[in-house]
Amino acid sequence: MKKLKVILLILLYVFVGQLSAQQKTYCNPVNLDYAYCPIPNFTTWGKHRATADPVIVNYKGDFYLFSTNQEGYWWSSDLSEWNFVSRSFLTQEAIDTTPNKWDDLCAPAAWVKGDTLIVFGSTYSRIFPIWMSTDPKGNEWSKAVEHFDIGGWDPAFFTDDDNRFYMYNGSSNVYPLYGIELDRNTFQPQGTRKELLLLDDDKIGWHRFGEHMDNTFLKPFMEGAWMTKHKNKYYLQWGGPGTEFSHYGDGVAIGDSPLGPFEHVSLPLSMKAGGFIRGAGHGATFQDNWSNYWHTSSMVVNVKNNFERRIGIWPAGFDAEDNMYCNTAFGDYPHYVPNGNTDHLKSRFTGWMILNYNKPVQVSSTLGAFYANNIVDEDVKTYWSAKTAEKGEWLITDLGEESTVYAVQINYADQDAEFLGKTFDKYHQYMVYYSNDGKKWNTLIDKSNNKKDVPHDYVELDKPVKARYLKMENLHMPTGKFAISGFRVFGFGAKEKPSPVKQFMALRGDQTDRRNVWLKWQPVDEAYAYNIYIGLEPDKLYNCVMVHDVNEYYYSGMDKTKPYYFAIEAINENGTSTWVTAEAL
Repeated sequence: MKKLKVILLILLYVFVGQLSAQQKTYCNPVNLDYAYCPIPNFTTWGKHRATADPVIVNYKGDFYLFSTNQEGYWWSSDLSEWNFVSRSFLTQEAIDTTPNKWDDLCAPAAWVKGDTLIVFGSTYSRIFPIWMSTDPKGNEWSKAVEHFDIGGWDPAFFTDDDNRFYMYNGSSNVYPLYGIELDRNTFQPQGTRKELLLLDDDKIGWHRFGEHMDNTFLKPFMEGAWMTKHKNKYYLQWGGPGTEFSHYGDGVAIGDSPLGPFEHVSLPLSMKAGGFIRGAGHGATFQDNWSNYWHTSSMVVNVKNNFERRIGIWPAGFDAEDNMYCNTAFGDYPHYVPNGNTDHLKSRFTGWMILNYNKPVQVSSTLGAFYANNIVDEDVKTYWSAKTAEKGEWLITDLGEESTVYAVQINYADQDAEFLGKTFDKYHQYMVYYSNDGKKWNTLIDKSNNKKDVPHDYVELDKPVKARYLKMENLHMPTGKFAISGFRVFGFGAKEKPSPVKQFMALRGDQTDRRNVWLKWQPVDEAYAYNIYIGLEPDKLYNCVMVHDVNEYYYSGMDKTKPYYFAIEAINENGTSTWVTAEAL
């Protein structure tokens, strides 16, 4: 009997281990078949993919993603694999009378009412209806309201526990966010809009406009409202202070009623000011099938146009004191998809590190100044381009030592793209090989028969491999040259984790501007990057910034009336160091 129990326990451990090994992962930016920007005067610097302002809702156990100007939407069962549904939400009346016909569904709102999924795009024009569906996978939609006269730009809708129904909207650097109660069945307004919230950039540094939170020439913007209720508190979320900037994020303000008053939380809810792709603003919070919270928002490219953006997804939630958080640490590294009830304060990060940051690269050809090293510089804003899109153009990345590879993310860039708007029947095809000597190559990834458009293709290997060199060979491009902004290899190196940082200090600005702090530390020789964690309490460091190749960081985002606490960890191919702390009182 004891032997049987032992055997059953062994089998159970093996089964659980297999489940863990098979758990799926995803990597930001989300690998969607993004449409190309449809607006001609936004593409004079080059045609490019673009979307932003995402909202994800959980409808009947599946996730539905709507975002700006995609001529359709996506659904997924797991947040990993997404399926596009082609759909125009413009009526014939709108097509006949609207000059900006590309605003098919701009900064949309989506919500669930009973057994119905409902969608509405930004507009103050009465010719855009509110749409509803009980079969969105089947693309079956009808009009819930023919003419929503009150309208709203960057709208969000919220049903309270007492079934009272509200709309929030606003997008301006002058006017506030607004809220109003609506009739839940007719959508007619109950009274007038109420002013809810303005920015406070004189007090809170991260509200300031500018790439470095410096408010150099414009007042900050506030947009993209969203509402989440938790334990009888109302968490009004908003995006700001400018979609072009690395610290574009979502803030949160808390109130005791759905129409306020609301008080700003001094930290951003979602901030991703460093790493491969930055920005985490204008988004939405949703729950998975185990009631875990997640947050989706826009990520910044901003090369060919200020509105060149992508979409990211991060674990989120509420801590024991009901502080709302979004965990963006390692926010563009592989994370596990939902698979059960979990504590998102512990992240969903796999632990797989970048193996080829600033390592040697070889390429088949180079177009102009789009140099090969841009492939491995961990910056989506830079890219390498081959001279052609022909079959056989290639790149080789040298990991520097034999390493254990778990996953690869291939981020294509738009060089000489030909399209505007949504295109179909376009696809990428390629091969990836691995080698230990750079001479004998084995197949790692075979996408020679792929028929999908995969601009940020993320491939988790069925099992890890040992390799020093990886080679990618182009077979087919959907448009433009063969161009790559990041060929990112994830896994573990063969050495030790980095040593902890020494002499980490936080030098806060004096009374002239206490919103600013200069963080400085002794470099760690074996580190390629550092994570800086930021918080208002020593044990609640919920914001994170990753920096590469420097030993300082200027953070200008503090509330000048409050103390701040910081921690830093060194990062290399083998993992992270222990934290070292500092404070700015």
